[in-house]
Amino acid sequence: MFKYIGEEIKVIEERDPAIHSKWEVFLYASFWAVLFYRVAHRFYVKKHYLIARAISQFARNRTGIEIHPGAQIGKGFFIDHGSGVVVGETTIIGNNVTLYQGVTLGGTGKEHGKRHPTLKDNVMVSVGAKVLGSFTIGENSKIGAGSVVLNEVPPNSTVVGVPGRVVKRRDQAIPRETMDQVNLPDPIKDDIGVLKHADARITNELIDLQREVRELRNSVDSLRRDKD
Repeated sequence: MFKYIGEEIKVIEERDPAIHSKWEVFLYASFWAVLFYRVAHRFYVKKHYLIARAISQFARNRTGIEIHPGAQIGKGFFIDHGSGVVVGETTIIGNNVTLYQGVTLGGTGKEHGKRHPTLKDNVMVSVGAKVLGSFTIGENSKIGAGSVVLNEVPPNSTVVGVPGRVVKRRDQAIPRETMDQVNLPDPIKDDIGVLKHADARITNELIDLQREVRELRNSVDSLRRDKD
């Protein structure tokens, strides 16, 4: 227990800029949710399922964070704020993963066995994002706020949108180093920019065409007058 407490204090101090004293950790709902998960998971592994679920439900009722005791979670796990977070039974989470409030790591309702996602090391899932299904989010990847991810994500990627799509690969900092869930690529804005550029090009071509038509009409009228 003391080992878990020490580890969680270090994780929160590293990633939460709002903390001013390690004693504040004991006021964090996410701290207690992760701590209770660690205890419940030990009972789950020993097949004391009822005790494990009882601890899990107690933590859920007290913190608003639901982590199934069957989930496998590595070291350095951090939930920022945490209200509304749901982590399903067959979820596998690597080391140094960060979740924000409202995140769901869930199933699609159609699968059996391994039905929840696997998050590799250093993944960050931003506010309100949903990752649904049995697939892998590659290491060092970032899921944008409000995204709905339904398919595999390669390592070192940034995913945004509904449904989520990869908009950036490689050459990015490990998410936990910046905790930046705002300055992400905006594919819709980029697409609108392309459309605006195309519209301007077509408009200019139309103006040139109209000018050429007027010049041609003037030439025809001039020839008619000369003929008359």
